[in-house]
Amino acid sequence: MSLNYEEMCWKDVRDYFRKWREDNERRSDDVVQLWEAVLEDKVIKTGNEKNLILEQVIVAALDTARFDIAGKCIKELSSEFPGSLRVMKFKAMRLEAMERYNDALEVLDAIIAKDETNAAPRKRKVAILKAKGRRIEAIKELNEYLKKFMSDQEAWHELCNLYLAEGDYAKAAFCMEEVLLHNPHSHLIHQRLAEIRYTMGGMDNIELARTYFSQAIKLNPKNLRALYGFYLCCTMIANSRAVGTKRKEAQKMAQWALNQTSVLTARRSTIENNEELIDALEGAFANLDVKSI
Repeated sequence: MSLNYEEMCWKDVRDYFRKWREDNERRSDDVVQLWEAVLEDKVIKTGNEKNLILEQVIVAALDTARFDIAGKCIKELSSEFPGSLRVMKFKAMRLEAMERYNDALEVLDAIIAKDETNAAPRKRKVAILKAKGRRIEAIKELNEYLKKFMSDQEAWHELCNLYLAEGDYAKAAFCMEEVLLHNPHSHLIHQRLAEIRYTMGGMDNIELARTYFSQAIKLNPKNLRALYGFYLCCTMIANSRAVGTKRKEAQKMAQWALNQTSVLTARRSTIENNEELIDALEGAFANLDVKSI
């Protein structure tokens, strides 16, 4: 929807801003243009909504790289609320958007020093450290954060990704186990944990991976990735030096996974690589060392 700025009065703009806030619409370009064209000189007339509008404009200005507008609005809020942690957060956001990371970190540290229970600046600090490629520091900071906010699932997930980037699969698996405690019925979490265990290698981890892949399939029988992972685990167990009965069971389960995969891919005929996937699975199954079973 295009807006005709020339025909609007400050009340019209105020109403638009209010509607976008209530509907959780960013509309950053429109917010910035309406601010400059109409509302900047009339914002004092908006009464109790003034500060909400200023914050809305700050976010929009940062989205559109209008750091000058963001700076003016932050300055106005700062003069009205000196020492406000909320205003300091906006200052840090502006510095971060301008890639002045060290200055942003100083502001965030100041916020944390004043309020240790404030989660937002700690998470922003991790994001900055990650953006700068300082993963070890980001991991340390995120661990400190999780000591105080243990139920933050997104933080555990992010810590898992950081550990994976560092090749520390054991700690990454621990993080995913924490996520799994909060989401025991998520097939994607079981699948992710299974993939980490499979990557770690070793027969104990392969059997654990098979268990998690199995649970992922139970929760979502159409999870093709989990079926393929389950098949690979069974294949490795069938080719291992495990007890004969265990290997025979693994071979049967591998065949079952192959059949299920064939059924699923046959139903999805529009996917171009279906035949390639089936051929790959059949080829892998053909290579099973069944002579010694």
